[in-house]
Amino acid sequence: MRATTKRGDWIRTIGLLVVFLLIGAQSALAERVKDLANVAGVRNNQLAGYGLVVGLNGTGDQTTQTPFTVQSIVNMLTQFGVTIPPGVSLQLKNVAAVTVQAELPPFAKPGQTIDVTVASIGNAKSLRGGSLIMAPLRGADGNVYAIAQGNLIVGGFGASGADGSRVTVNIPSAGRIPNGATVERTVPSDFLTNEAVVLNLHTPDFTTSNRLAEQINATMGEGTAQSIDAVSVAVRAPAAISQRTAFVSALENLEVEPGEVSAKVIVNSRTGTVVIGDNVRVTPAAVSHGSLVVTISEKPFASQPVAPFSDAGETVVLPESEVEVTQEGGSMFLFESGTSLDEIVQAVNRVGAAPGDLVAILEALKQAGALRAELVVI
Repeated sequence: MRATTKRGDWIRTIGLLVVFLLIGAQSALAERVKDLANVAGVRNNQLAGYGLVVGLNGTGDQTTQTPFTVQSIVNMLTQFGVTIPPGVSLQLKNVAAVTVQAELPPFAKPGQTIDVTVASIGNAKSLRGGSLIMAPLRGADGNVYAIAQGNLIVGGFGASGADGSRVTVNIPSAGRIPNGATVERTVPSDFLTNEAVVLNLHTPDFTTSNRLAEQINATMGEGTAQSIDAVSVAVRAPAAISQRTAFVSALENLEVEPGEVSAKVIVNSRTGTVVIGDNVRVTPAAVSHGSLVVTISEKPFASQPVAPFSDAGETVVLPESEVEVTQEGGSMFLFESGTSLDEIVQAVNRVGAAPGDLVAILEALKQAGALRAELVVI
């Protein structure tokens, strides 16, 4: 009786081990939902503004060429009660007009801080050592969502000599202010009011969208999710605010096996980079790879007069050109049916094809109808 019990326990242990191995094999191919998709409406918002950087060491805008810098200074001083007499020409060297950029994270609340990037829009030589004066940052709707101010951190450096020589390291006309802007307004969001949460895939794919909906329904109940198209999956979410965040957290951590990508060959025409997808196949085709080499050599020779006219003639050097045309690297290789990516690379490497030659071979295969993939030239 004890032997039978031990045997049954051993069989159950082996069964559990097999189940765990199968789950591990599936999870190794699966990816988290948060890596495949994002929640619709939950995104960053771009902010932009205009401001002045002061305190520069003579590297600011040349006011004769950037009148808007002088106008901005006059307007700022007027707000502080300082009046500039009419006809006075300000000669400023320590001020630069700049643009201020920032990204407002989703659900950012008033009082939180965000990083800002400051860049010169005039002819300032460097913003190193400058300080940004209070600048409002506006969204696409024209409303002010943050206020930026603070000392710049500039990674670039520039130095010039009296003779006009100059050395510049990196970009001294742009810098950043960590936590340089304070959020003043919350971006309206319908995350808590919509009945459904929509998940948008980073890469459109009908198979992945369908699998995502099936996985959510299998985990959280049939009818919870519905695949809308190749990008979006609508998921019914709890109406209670306290439960919606936990619900989305559970969604993000589900694991789904994405569908296989379509067969593509990406060619960068500027750099010669070629990327071949794993699903690329080639039907039977023969490819000949070779190049013509034209060699031109000059062999001058001396022409001497021959008797009986040698008394009046002179020895001269005449040019003689030799043109030779040869074909080097003439090779032919055969692609069998269903040739895979590894076999394509090996075949091309055997003939010593350069990236430019590889592009030509792939284009010829596509024209011949032998390349079972989309050829994308960027």
